[in-house]
Amino acid sequence: MSQSIQFYNDNAQQMADSYLSLSFEHVHASWKAYWPVATEGEQAQVLDIGAGSGRDAKWFHQQGCEVYAIEPADALRELGKQHLPHATWLEDTLPELKKVVSLGIRFDLILVSAVWMHIPPSERKRAFRKLANLLSPNGKLVISLRHGCFHDKRIAHDVSVEELEQLAKDHALQVCLKTDLDNDEMGRDEVKWQTVVLNLPDDGTGDLTKVRHIIVNDSKSATYKLALLRTLLRVADAHPGAVLDRADGKVALPQGLVALYWVRQFKRLIDIEIDGTFGIQQNSNTSKGLGFVKDDGWRKLVHLSADDLAIGSFFSGDEAKALQKTIKDTLTTIKQGPVTFIYQGNKDNKLFAMYPPTKRRAQCESLFIDSEFLSSFGTFVLDESLWDCLRLYSSWIEPLVVNQWVLEMQRFETNRQRNIGLQTYHDCLIWIDKDHDTREVRKKVEAMRQCGTEIHSVWSGAKLRDQFHVDHCLPFAYWPNNDRWNLLPTTAKENLNKKDRLPKTQRLVDSRDRIIEWWKLAWQSDVEQTRFFDEAVLSLPNLPPQCRNFDDVFEAMGLQVKGVKSRLLVNEW
Repeated sequence: MSQSIQFYNDNAQQMADSYLSLSFEHVHASWKAYWPVATEGEQAQVLDIGAGSGRDAKWFHQQGCEVYAIEPADALRELGKQHLPHATWLEDTLPELKKVVSLGIRFDLILVSAVWMHIPPSERKRAFRKLANLLSPNGKLVISLRHGCFHDKRIAHDVSVEELEQLAKDHALQVCLKTDLDNDEMGRDEVKWQTVVLNLPDDGTGDLTKVRHIIVNDSKSATYKLALLRTLLRVADAHPGAVLDRADGKVALPQGLVALYWVRQFKRLIDIEIDGTFGIQQNSNTSKGLGFVKDDGWRKLVHLSADDLAIGSFFSGDEAKALQKTIKDTLTTIKQGPVTFIYQGNKDNKLFAMYPPTKRRAQCESLFIDSEFLSSFGTFVLDESLWDCLRLYSSWIEPLVVNQWVLEMQRFETNRQRNIGLQTYHDCLIWIDKDHDTREVRKKVEAMRQCGTEIHSVWSGAKLRDQFHVDHCLPFAYWPNNDRWNLLPTTAKENLNKKDRLPKTQRLVDSRDRIIEWWKLAWQSDVEQTRFFDEAVLSLPNLPPQCRNFDDVFEAMGLQVKGVKSRLLVNEW
């Protein structure tokens, strides 16, 4: 598509004038029955691929839709931003759609208008899969087909309704509409158009069924299967930036990150003391220990809390050695246990795979828990559709996993004899300790104020006094994250008024300079900035691994706000 994209760049103004000479209503009249209809209190999520100068995107916006406009031609995209500054504009292309996929948003309508003919037939299956996976339940995919060649430098490939019908069948979409050939609105006799509307009647993958089977029906002699599923849920929800690769319908994650969250969730279950006895039984065989709990690894870290093993934390000496050994023991346990025994149908049809690092990793005397460290243990691979399912439906799946985990622990003999209370089980299955939320940032604000630095609320610019608050930009109640980019100083009144709500897009935009100024002021040393950016890269979408730009972090934070709003339906402030 690069040659065609270059043509649109070179002729941007001419193309924009041509597009804007026709109205949305006229061009897209053939599928009017499927136009998005605004409903009170709900915004349709619309993805316009090949948005050009923004004619269609602007119409969607005027109907009350939340619009994401994708345009790979830089010059056209800049004109589109001028025409419709209210949309979220992204540079992205089919079939990758890397930036769109990273948002973790599902769309009620995806429009692919005058684009499909540019996609080579060899890339269409992948492109269609990406589009299908981006639809929300009952979402519509609208593709317009241009029949006829170009007489300029653009490249066009043959298209057909039959091809789309087969792709729809392969990806469990329903064909709602296929129009007859229509004349070209610009009067070109050799050009004809057709429109196909497709619908996703449910999640379209069967992945929710797979997940439910693991949770409820799969045989278990220990909590390992639930632990792996919950670990992946947490990683999918909290660390969209952790994906190392998306290829051939697969997602690759750092094995170290999977192991880290496995350890963090088990730490509260194993290192807890209840009535003089340590740990809550996690398997049916009381004489069999846990494969990842070793004297030269886990046992040397019992003095640390789960929250001490956070992204960006530094370890040296014996702690560093013990942590590396614990991660290796954990990965061995995961590979020999749940990865081996979670499969669909045939035992060879495993849902997960683990691959060692390409280069053997030497033990370090000191380390930061950062992207490089977590990636050094190899890759953990699963189907892209399953990953998307875990990310999109984590708020629904997580409680199911926790409840089943509690039921499993309650049936183990030692736990029954100890009469452990229900609340204790649930308390041991939290991800982050609430009393650790804002302590570090509060200390930073207090220290800076004592040195005479004026600190201002990021939301209003008001000077902070003794009774200041530290706000989670993305509310902890819905998305538990204590990264430094997410913790912002504010007045007590503003924070209490915001409650567990997300900032509206305009409020975030208005606060941009103050937020970035706070980050630059608070996190100045090399160590502080390393942690700040490492946390951001793993938690936020579309950031490069070596990001060191506060402006980029702000843009990614805005995308994450929109993603959390879309997935969890959080109210706005």
